[in-house]
Amino acid sequence: MNATQPTDNRPLSLADRVAGAVWGQFVGDAFCLGSHWIYDPQELQRRFPGGPQGFEEPGEGHYHFGKQPGDFTHYGDAALLLLRSLVERSHFDVADFGVRFVTMVASPGYKGYRDHAAKGTLANYLAFREAHCDGAYSFQDGADDDQPATVSRLAPLAARCFRSPDYLLQVERATRVCQNNDLAVEYVRGYALTLRELFAGISLQESLRSVAQQISADSPFAHAVDLAFSAVRLPVGEATMRFGQSCPLPSTVPSALQCALCHGDDFRAAMRANAAAGGDSAGRAAMVGTMIGAAYGIGVVPADWREALTACAEIAAGVDWLCGQLEG
Repeated sequence: MNATQPTDNRPLSLADRVAGAVWGQFVGDAFCLGSHWIYDPQELQRRFPGGPQGFEEPGEGHYHFGKQPGDFTHYGDAALLLLRSLVERSHFDVADFGVRFVTMVASPGYKGYRDHAAKGTLANYLAFREAHCDGAYSFQDGADDDQPATVSRLAPLAARCFRSPDYLLQVERATRVCQNNDLAVEYVRGYALTLRELFAGISLQESLRSVAQQISADSPFAHAVDLAFSAVRLPVGEATMRFGQSCPLPSTVPSALQCALCHGDDFRAAMRANAAAGGDSAGRAAMVGTMIGAAYGIGVVPADWREALTACAEIAAGVDWLCGQLEG
């Protein structure tokens, strides 16, 4: 099976949707590398006349300076670790992923940005190790963080586990590795349920409505769904400014949902509109790319953008492995 090829002229298969979700996540993150975390629209326009076109090299002084076009932000770096762990362990192993994550963050050679989730998770891990040199660590004591650390890397885990009876438990455990925060868990659970609906072939609009009905009416994810639908006729930039450009999930999630709803199967337009909205564009782009890819299949994720990724070969192999597990 080669699930990384476009699938024109036939109905979308589950493998098409899984491949679209995983590739969409990674492409979305890399697309925003050079324009990530620029909040001022005038500054964005000055640096990128006509708006970011994707895969720009981070300039000197930028958070991701030193990385090259096709590389990932810190979100994508962690997502690749998760994909690698799933492939090598054949299932979600919380300790294996946790060790990989803290090892990467602690490495002096790591060139990625260390956000609050990374620094807090590493600090908690080191504090435990100092007190319990050889004790087994649960990797459920991540940072108290409500930002996009987990939603930006969930696609491979969802693809591997969405049919498991304990899917939502796996999702919660994956979240608490770096985000031991109940609000983050609630958002990630809603997002995970949305991906499961999309993998079943349900449209994005109906998937979101269905999830909002499945979960508590006062769930923060249900509120984000309501906000996204209320703003679906607005330009993405205007909606993002309304919800907030910043990293916390109460801003990031409704903005990402609105962008995906607004642009449908036009992956390129969605990525450009999201990047032009500024702020935490990479966290949002990972979600937008995942949802559009899951809804419309691998064929909507531009092949030239997939091939531009530094980790293209590893992702292709990982996607093929994930799709191969669907037959079991």
